[in-house]
Amino acid sequence: MKSINLAVLGLGTVGTGVVNLLKDNVQELTRRSGYQLNITHVGTRRHRTDIDPTIKQSADLMAIAAADDVDIVIEVIGGTDVAKEVIIHAIKHKKHVVTANKALLAKHGNEIFALADKHGVQVRYEAAVAGGIPIIKIIREALAANKIDWVAGIINGTGNFILTEMQQKNRKFGDVLAEAQALGYAEADPTFDVEGIDAGHKLSLLASIAFGIPLQFDKVYCEGITKISLQDVVYAKELGYTIKHLGFAFRRDHGFELRVHPTLIPNSTLLANVNGVKNAVMVDAHPLGQSLYYGDGAGAGATASAVMADVMDLIYVIEAGARTDDDTLADVPHLAFIPEELSDTRVLPSDEMTCGYYLRLTVKDELGVLADTTRILSDNGINIDAIMQRDAHKSGLVPIIILTLPVLEKQMNKAIKEIEALNAVTEPVVRIRLESLDE
Repeated sequence: MKSINLAVLGLGTVGTGVVNLLKDNVQELTRRSGYQLNITHVGTRRHRTDIDPTIKQSADLMAIAAADDVDIVIEVIGGTDVAKEVIIHAIKHKKHVVTANKALLAKHGNEIFALADKHGVQVRYEAAVAGGIPIIKIIREALAANKIDWVAGIINGTGNFILTEMQQKNRKFGDVLAEAQALGYAEADPTFDVEGIDAGHKLSLLASIAFGIPLQFDKVYCEGITKISLQDVVYAKELGYTIKHLGFAFRRDHGFELRVHPTLIPNSTLLANVNGVKNAVMVDAHPLGQSLYYGDGAGAGATASAVMADVMDLIYVIEAGARTDDDTLADVPHLAFIPEELSDTRVLPSDEMTCGYYLRLTVKDELGVLADTTRILSDNGINIDAIMQRDAHKSGLVPIIILTLPVLEKQMNKAIKEIEALNAVTEPVVRIRLESLDE
């Protein structure tokens, strides 16, 4: 039987998951591919006694990436420096690559994909977004006949776990974050997760394959969940909304919006009911309409499943090349659209984004405050959808919650500045964006 040789670079949670998956499911993989899959090398800094002794272990990643007995290099070491060097080295040695490295691709994917095209190899990255949910394959291939209008998703499980606990158990952000770290959902330094950077990396990939634009992580608006208070979670619930940390990619008449931020969404929407560490991505496309894709967004099993799915696709590419003797056999373009057709359509800056808003004001219990506030909103072309005034605190301060209809961010920025200048307004206005996710 013909064989395919794999190198796994990195033996952390994901790398070990890949090795174990191949060991457990080797018969099924062989039946599906017609090839015997072998791991010939693993890249690791310390020798592992639990690895099959026939597999060569080495810390020399560059040598592994260029080895003659390697057909596909699986990069799961993470980071953006060594990983980039190794992947480029592998590509130049005509190796196909599978990676779970969303940060690397978000920053350097345009360069890496162009180099892969030049050398006639493929870089696959299903595991880089939403773990075991095959969202890359769905958008690149299954929805290829559709014009995609928007993509919205819960694409960071740590943030979703924190907000779910706050929503369902009335817990404070700091307490839930500490538990997430204890459970291994959040790193000791949770910045990438709670500040939206991880989700921003993933969103840049989704936007590129949805709209046919180059990767542009530097233009993704990222806002985290660290300022979400239990008070706002409770008020949102009373108004029929759930706060989720979402990534959005919208097609607008004058450009694309790429943004990650906390968002109020109606409790009736599908995404509002995705809880814990689960991920979900909703796609609105024509003619299909809305569709939702749900599952585990991280972990050894989910990520290894996505990695090996990419390996299986590459085996079919290799087999097709063997049948035609064409070393540069084309496959699905890396970013779903052929490179020369990638659009230079503008990505909109944050002040040109359009959405609804939840505003919470803390004001003195005085006559005319609400009238002044509604006048300022009206003067700035902002329509109010709902107002809720709570009972005064013991301090004599009154919370006022306002929901608005969609408006340009720059109009809202101006209105908030004017509201905060009122003498009766004692604290900065809390602003959380709001989306209905209607078709």
